[in-house]
Amino acid sequence: LTAADYRVVNLSYQSRKITLEELVSTWLPAQLNHHAVGLSTADPPVHFVTHSMGGIMLRGWLDQQPTTPPNLQRVVMFAPPNQGSSLVDRVGNWKLFKLITGVNGGRLSTAADSYPNQLGPWPVDLELGVIAGNRPINPLFAYWTGGPGDGKVRVAETKLEGMTDHIVMPHSHTWLQYRRKPIEQVITFLATGRFKHPPAAAADAAATTH
Repeated sequence: LTAADYRVVNLSYQSRKITLEELVSTWLPAQLNHHAVGLSTADPPVHFVTHSMGGIMLRGWLDQQPTTPPNLQRVVMFAPPNQGSSLVDRVGNWKLFKLITGVNGGRLSTAADSYPNQLGPWPVDLELGVIAGNRPINPLFAYWTGGPGDGKVRVAETKLEGMTDHIVMPHSHTWLQYRRKPIEQVITFLATGRFKHPPAAAADAAATTH
């Protein structure tokens, strides 16, 4: 993205130790302020690119805003559990899972009261592109989640009503964000508001997302 002439602010956070509520209400606003990311009409356009729970955190932050920031233009989410994750349904109460994922992992189930399922609708004035994976590394995780997915989130679970575009790519949950072709899709969406679909899939994508 830097090579594509964007100013990049690459944020990482303590997802195991800090609750989603604190990340949304305190941590993210503080980071935007620290990096001088303005959110007014007088500021340059802003885009977000997220991975997994990062997309849920962004949704939580947007849910707290009275209106969509006027210069916030486009968002791309890699593998977001927008409807929760079936894997969490299966292993969310395991001690090892809790140890690995910390305070937030178990809150990303598909239950009606899970964190992502308590969030409001996607803002109608903000373009969203979702990139899902369908090439899991761990076959057991793939079996537990059921249906096509990246091993941690099913393709269907990444979708969100109001999204602008959606594309499925042959990578796993962890590695999806690091591969060249998905990164190219991010650059395309930030520039045009659409992904570059293979010719045979383009018509289907238009029919299912608009």
